[in-house]
Amino acid sequence: MAAEPRPRPEWAEQTCAVCPAQLLGPGRFDVVDRPDRDRRYDPAVGYRIEAATGTPVCVHPYRVGLPPGRYASHSEPPPGADLPRPVPTAAALQLPDDVVDLEGWLIAMLRTATPDELASALRRAEALACRRFTPSVVVAALRRVVEHELAGR
Repeated sequence: MAAEPRPRPEWAEQTCAVCPAQLLGPGRFDVVDRPDRDRRYDPAVGYRIEAATGTPVCVHPYRVGLPPGRYASHSEPPPGADLPRPVPTAAALQLPDDVVDLEGWLIAMLRTATPDELASALRRAEALACRRFTPSVVVAALRRVVEHELAGR
């Protein structure tokens, strides 16, 4: 019997705390383009699931490094680790309703900015986020994102 695929080591820092990639290997979860109310965090299992099926699901392809696909629910084979990381789409750049998705949105905002636009992208993201979330939550999320995201640039 083949061993279960393990999470990729880089996923520990590159994915959300509520992502199934923290616990499951490639092919054991689906990847979709953005969070929505049908794909919420389930504290009983420790990651996001598809409400209708219970399938583990990652909602940030640009963080996990896998293109959207039904890897677990339809047995689509996941691509190899050498693929270029997906780029955030226009949907990923929409301010989320749930604070759980704030860090993923901030990362999308930064990844779509050129090096020359980075400072203005940070200011714009902070201003937009503060319209929906408390400033203390926004600053904490920005600190976590800057610590990991900008260190890799």
